[in-house]
Amino acid sequence: MGLISAWSENGLKIGPYKKGPDYIDAGWLSSAAGHECYNLDPFLISREKILASFAGHFGSSDCAVIEGNRGLYDGMDSAGTYSTAELAKILGAPVILIVDCTKVTRTAAAMILGMQRFDRRVDIRGVVLNRIAGVRHEKVIRESVEKYCKIPVLGSIPKLGNELLSERHMGLTPFQEHADVGKTISDAAEIARKYLDIKGILRIAGDSAPLPSARGGKLKYKAVIQMKTALQPRIKIGIIRDSAFQFYYPENFEELGRRGAELVDISSLERKKLPEIDALYIGGGFPETHAVLLAKNGIFRKSLRKAVEDGLPVYAECGGLMYLGDSLVLNNRTYSMAGVFPVRFCLEKKPQAHGYTIVEVNRSNPFYKRGTVLRGHEFHYSRVLRTGNKEGMRFVFKMRRGHGVIDGMDGLSYKNTLATYTHLHALGSPEWADGLINQAHLYAQRKALSAK
Repeated sequence: MGLISAWSENGLKIGPYKKGPDYIDAGWLSSAAGHECYNLDPFLISREKILASFAGHFGSSDCAVIEGNRGLYDGMDSAGTYSTAELAKILGAPVILIVDCTKVTRTAAAMILGMQRFDRRVDIRGVVLNRIAGVRHEKVIRESVEKYCKIPVLGSIPKLGNELLSERHMGLTPFQEHADVGKTISDAAEIARKYLDIKGILRIAGDSAPLPSARGGKLKYKAVIQMKTALQPRIKIGIIRDSAFQFYYPENFEELGRRGAELVDISSLERKKLPEIDALYIGGGFPETHAVLLAKNGIFRKSLRKAVEDGLPVYAECGGLMYLGDSLVLNNRTYSMAGVFPVRFCLEKKPQAHGYTIVEVNRSNPFYKRGTVLRGHEFHYSRVLRTGNKEGMRFVFKMRRGHGVIDGMDGLSYKNTLATYTHLHALGSPEWADGLINQAHLYAQRKALSAK
């Protein structure tokens, strides 16, 4: 974040990317760059679409910054499948290591040397020393790295306090809820300017090889992501987007737009009723931190519930699933939610599910064909306390990997509504956008016929 902000303040246009499915880090990187950050996840998205997304969203940028996740070689198995290293190889991107130097000196060089030799196809070009205790500590490590590893030390960051970025159980507090985003980003830029060789890092980025093609040749940065032409009448898809529901991939919005949808932002905290729309998308977020306000806005909840009963297509993920439930229990207090599903949720202190998911669609529903297999991810502290019965309600996802809602099942469906703990990325699961668009058109057609 500091690097992106410092370069931006110097007049460069930076293309921010986040490896993995994370929403919160991507949000902060978007704020630092002044435009959207895009996720590059080899588990969710094919190699071909990763290359197209990276190149297509690079546009007129001067440089791309891709934040990795976990350790460089950490993946889903001993082969490091879907690791940051694998993404770096897909893109042919040079890697800058950030090394925690707590209570080590020369051993840091041994760790870095091991990283270099572990997979020589990964282009490790420099290192940033983190949590440095003092001048002598830095001197010994810097000399060791440059002697044995033959790569430059591009920064040395001392131990810093925790006041810059506050945290919550899922990681950083989202920028939407932070008290002073501008000051935080400015402070991060100052740290980068003070402790990083930002000119040296930029030179390494400039020396990177051309982006590989998905089919073996060379792919220019100005490659365009293929767009679908909208032949049907334009439809309106509402997005509940406020401080309670904020987990959305910009690529998902882009895919809806490419299929002819007009997106309408809606606040569940301030709006009194749903506007005229043809479908509704409710993403993840933190309904638990906004439970009081969500419960107080009963008029909006009633409007949403009536729209569902009238057949409005609604697709909800994680926090959206919780909101469509009957109620949410926090600290022995019960807060009313939308009441579409007779399900009561509570929040635990430890994660109830965390990681990638694979779901198989095994029952009829408005959005997906039976037999469809979808790759996504789940990360939540909530769990189901009680599930009631409701005519027409059913689970439609069988979990091949992951936890789901209950008993290896996910995807609660009722009428034209589907709610799930699994988050999907539109580039990896084009069926998601296709299903939502198709249902929106069907709903719009039914409205037009009933109006005649």
